[in-house]
Amino acid sequence: MAEPGRPQRVSHGIAGTWPAGRTASAGGFAPAGFGAWPALVETSRQWASAEAGAGRLLPWVPVAFGSGIALYFAADHEPVLWVVATTAIALMLGAVLLRRSRLFAPALLIAAVAAGFAIATWKTARVAHTVLAKPLYSVSLSGFVETRDIRERTDRFVLRVTAMEAQRSDVKLERVRLSVRKGTAPEVGSFVQLKARLMPPISPVRPGSYDFSRDMFFQGIGASGFVMGAITAAVPPDAGGLRLRYAAFMQGLRDAIDARIRATLEGDNRAIATALLTGRRDAITAPVNEAMFVSGLGHVLSISGYHMAVVAGVVFFAVRALLALIPGLAVGFPIKKWSAAAALVAAAFYLLLSGAEVATQRSFFMTAVVLIAVMVDRRAITFRTLAVAALIVLAVAPEALVHPSFQMSFAATLGLVALVQIGMPNLFASPDHSATARIALWGGREIAMLFLASLIAGLATTPYAAFHFHRVTPYGVLANLGAMPVVSALVMPAGLLGLLAAPFGLDGVFWWLMGIGIDWMVAVSRWVAALPGAVGRLPAFGIAPLIAASLGIIVMGLLRTPLRWSGGLVLLAAILWGLSVRPPDILIAGDGQSVAVRGRDGHLHVIRASKDSFLLKEWLAADADPRDAGSASLADGVSCDDAGCVTPLADGRLVALAVRIDALADDCSRAALVVTARPAAPDCAAMVVDRQRLAAQGALALTRRGDGFAVQAVKARGADRPWAPATASEGDFGASLAPPAAASRNRDATPSEADMQAED
Repeated sequence: MAEPGRPQRVSHGIAGTWPAGRTASAGGFAPAGFGAWPALVETSRQWASAEAGAGRLLPWVPVAFGSGIALYFAADHEPVLWVVATTAIALMLGAVLLRRSRLFAPALLIAAVAAGFAIATWKTARVAHTVLAKPLYSVSLSGFVETRDIRERTDRFVLRVTAMEAQRSDVKLERVRLSVRKGTAPEVGSFVQLKARLMPPISPVRPGSYDFSRDMFFQGIGASGFVMGAITAAVPPDAGGLRLRYAAFMQGLRDAIDARIRATLEGDNRAIATALLTGRRDAITAPVNEAMFVSGLGHVLSISGYHMAVVAGVVFFAVRALLALIPGLAVGFPIKKWSAAAALVAAAFYLLLSGAEVATQRSFFMTAVVLIAVMVDRRAITFRTLAVAALIVLAVAPEALVHPSFQMSFAATLGLVALVQIGMPNLFASPDHSATARIALWGGREIAMLFLASLIAGLATTPYAAFHFHRVTPYGVLANLGAMPVVSALVMPAGLLGLLAAPFGLDGVFWWLMGIGIDWMVAVSRWVAALPGAVGRLPAFGIAPLIAASLGIIVMGLLRTPLRWSGGLVLLAAILWGLSVRPPDILIAGDGQSVAVRGRDGHLHVIRASKDSFLLKEWLAADADPRDAGSASLADGVSCDDAGCVTPLADGRLVALAVRIDALADDCSRAALVVTARPAAPDCAAMVVDRQRLAAQGALALTRRGDGFAVQAVKARGADRPWAPATASEGDFGASLAPPAAASRNRDATPSEADMQAED
């Protein structure tokens, strides 16, 4: 007999899940098979009915809403706003009219897709501004400094332009981002005059890589570049507005906090402490930054849901403990709700202090929804809470959907909520007299939950880390188990106490304590990063496997019945799909100055006419190549002179990069493919990628197909988006390259050096 108050164990085996059916006789395979199918169909129908029950629809609404946003970003050209908005309103009204019908659920999800598409279209129209299309080499700028970043080697600031003059150009930009020599960035809120060299926003360096120009567009930035000469302070034409004064105040507060931390800590400890409290993480040195990300602790450096949860949790429990010391308050007043309100205020202040970036806004909204649920006596950690937070974030910043921080954060949160809703009750359902309960007295359950949380969050974010960063962290659970308890119990609480004590001049000891915890975190990250196989590199794969993996994770996270394991099958198929993607044979930079060719050894061999190390790092990472941008082996097999370079493909055909115009004739007669940043002659006997094609398609990835190549381009045919405007092009370039049909080329008569030496 079951004990009163004890949780009852529910069997999830065949006997408890499958309905009773006919059993097969000893020698009857066919009767058993035919008898199982009706049972399987009936059980599946029951599971599907349970998934469609009351309260199960809301978590799918943000999934549909986000699908609409994804469709918007997949469009080739900008949709017509009034058509999109009218369609969304009509579909939402239709869903309201069908609210008592069986068609309500599909109607609501279709309306959510249309609403997401419309919100993204409206946000783009609202922030629309001019984007620089061509470089400007000497531009006079005047304006207000809105933000400033202190980085390891250079500083950077965003200038809100009030006046702009450029030779042979009448383009007017609203904001530009400029790099300056370290220590020379002007103060936020100041009005300056300067000369700068401006470049268009960074386009993807290869097809499928991250589009930084889209991020800059939604930040209102139309160009990037660097300052030429001195920066002159001037008298502003106006006060700059309330927003600018607020930005100057918050920047001054961050600088004051950094100065207080600098008085006690130095080096990476100071940089990490500042990053955790103010969001400024660019001053962290490259080795420590790399170790943090390789070990799986990189999420600590970016203010996210974890930081918001720690800040809100510390304030919540501290306020509640203090109020509980007063008997009159503890008995007669809702001190739990008061504590939640205090935690909400602290989280809001942390949001403003850290710069209120999109990732931080997302974290705040999720934390706020949880705290408000506590204040209105609702369960705090549920799928509904996650759904509401996702809807708020996507409605405010639809562009966040395509950002890796949003994808990884919500995937991890979905996994953790599923753990709390499904896994934790099963883990805590054991009898109190068992060995599990005795171990729990020594913290066994807490350790198990920390292990499971790290494991599930790591697994949920793996597809997105593999897609965006081309690597996985096999020892991420180990690093999180070693470092996160110290970060949660020492580093973040000490930082909060330091902020409170700073106005009284008593903050030094708290920064010292924070530094001790950071030392431990860095030591753990370095140790884990040095373990054999700590860097799991994966070649780049397309967006389709990532979409399939996302679908699998969502199904596994949101479904409650055994149907959720179908998501595991989808996830497995997505993994196999991603691993089977064939890497390209040739990569061509958008400016035509760099080419990477896969040789007989299977590795990329690089022809470089520029020193773009960022591009080379991305190419190597996407190829799962452990070499760095300065490796001498990248030039193996490459022959160069003043006119250009050549290197062979795996099949022996030559690829040439023509630097000078007089090299084109020779390259056209010898090479199978000629790449040049200049216009090529139409009678070239080789396949050609020249200025016109690069201007129309951007960076290219070529894969061998017969004697020609299949072409994958950054800019799809006919694509024209506000952050990547289409350029006027005289040619219409397709998705393939083929040798000229009537090409007549002279055979190269030059003997190889090895043959000549053998003859001698």
